Amino acid sequence: MNTSLASALRGDAAIVLDGGLSNQLEAAGHDLSDELWSARLLADHPEAIVAAHRAYYEAGASVAITASYQATFDGFARHGIGHGRAAELMALSVELAREAARRTGAGRPLWVAASAGPYGAMLADGSEYRGRYGLSVAELERFHRPRLEVLAGAGPDVLALETVPDADEARALLRAVRGLGVPAWLSYSVDGDRTRAGQPLDEAFALAADVPEIIAVGVNCCAPEDVDHAVELAARSTGKPVVVYPNSGETWDARARRWAGQGSFSGELVTGWRDRGARLIGGCCRVGPGVISELGSSLA
Repeated sequence: MNTSLASALRGDAAIVLDGGLSNQLEAAGHDLSDELWSARLLADHPEAIVAAHRAYYEAGASVAITASYQATFDGFARHGIGHGRAAELMALSVELAREAARRTGAGRPLWVAASAGPYGAMLADGSEYRGRYGLSVAELERFHRPRLEVLAGAGPDVLALETVPDADEARALLRAVRGLGVPAWLSYSVDGDRTRAGQPLDEAFALAADVPEIIAVGVNCCAPEDVDHAVELAARSTGKPVVVYPNSGETWDARARRWAGQGSFSGELVTGWRDRGARLIGGCCRVGPGVISELGSSLA
C-alpha cells in the first residue's frame, strides 16, 4: 500500500481519478455559492468533505483531489480568516482526504492529490478561464509558493497544479514547486489546441518537460471533446504520463454562477484517451461518482 503514485504511473494500468468535488457536495445539500466555494466547508463542515471523497473512493477512484482548489491566503483573508488559521485549513484538506481513504478500506492503493487552483480561482470572477491577470511570472510565483509550501508540508502524495489557463502562470507554478519534496502534476484548462489564454498547447506542455518534480501533464476542466488531441500533444511534448479529467460537457456561466447546456462525458470516451496515452483519468465539474464508476469499469 506504500506504492508511490509516480511508481504506479510506470505500470501498465490506467489510474482512476475522482470527479467533481463541488457537485458531490452540492448534491448532499451544501451551498457553495460564496467566493470560497468548497473551501468554505473546510471550516464549516469538514465531515461533508470526508463523505464526498469517500463516495469517489468507493466508486472506484484511486486518487482524491482535495478541497483546497480555492483555498488561498488572500481568499481566506477576504473572509476574515487569518494567516495561521488559513494554513491550518489548507493542511486539513489533505488530512480529510486521508481520513476518507482510511474509512474506505479499499484493497488497493489510495492516493491524495493536494489541489492548487490558479490565481483566477481566488478572484472568483471567471478569470480562471481566461488567464492574463496583468501579473508577472515572479508575482504569480510569490502568490503560489506559500500555499504550496503548506500543502506539501501536509504530506499529500502529489500536488495537483490544476485548471491552469495561462502558460505564464504555468511557468510560475513550475518555479514554485521546486524543492518542496512532493511531486506534482500540471494540467491546463484549454480551448481546442490552445490554453484558455490563447497560447499554443504544445508549447505550454513543453514547459514541464524538463522539470523533475512534474510526474504528469495534461488537461482538466475542459470539454470532453478537447481531450483526444490534448493527450497526444502532452505525450509528444513532454514524454511524461498524461493526466486528463474534463468537465461533463456543460459550460459554466460565470456571471450567472450556474452551469448550462448538455453533458457529453461518458465512460465510453475514456478508453480512447487511454489508448492515446492518458495514464491518470477522471472527471472534473459535474462528473459524479456514478460516472467515475462507469469510467473505472471501462478501464478495467
